[in-house]
Amino acid sequence: QVQLAESGGGLVQAGGSMRLSCAVSGRTAIPMGWFRQALGKEREFVAAITWTGGSVYYGESAQDRFTISRDNAANTVTLQMNNLKPEDTAVYYCAAPDLPSWPPDDYVYWGHGTQVTVTS
Repeated sequence: QVQLAESGGGLVQAGGSMRLSCAVSGRTAIPMGWFRQALGKEREFVAAITWTGGSVYYGESAQDRFTISRDNAANTVTLQMNNLKPEDTAVYYCAAPDLPSWPPDDYVYWGHGTQVTVTS
C-alpha cells in the first residue's frame, strides 16, 4: 500500500512560481507522478520520476516550465512550477503505480489533490 498527501497549492499570479510537495508513505521504492484536472476537463498527465530520480518525463503542458524531483530520505516528491499561466489552474494530484516498471502504465494510488489557481 502507498499513502500520498499533497501540499503547497494556493493562489498565484500569472508568471509566478509555486512548489507542490507530496509526502509518500508505505511502499516508497516506486516511480511517482503528478497529474492535474481542471474544472470540466479530463485528468492530464504532468510529470513522472523514477524511484532513483535518474529519469523523468513530462507532459506537453509541463515541458520547460515544471520540474519534478524527489527526496527519498524524506519520502517526498516535489513539483516546481515556474512561469505559471491561468490555464495551469487545476487540482494537482500525486500518484503512484503498483509496480516499479518504467514508465508506469497504470497509476493506482492517488492523493486527495491540492488546488492551484493562477490569476491573470
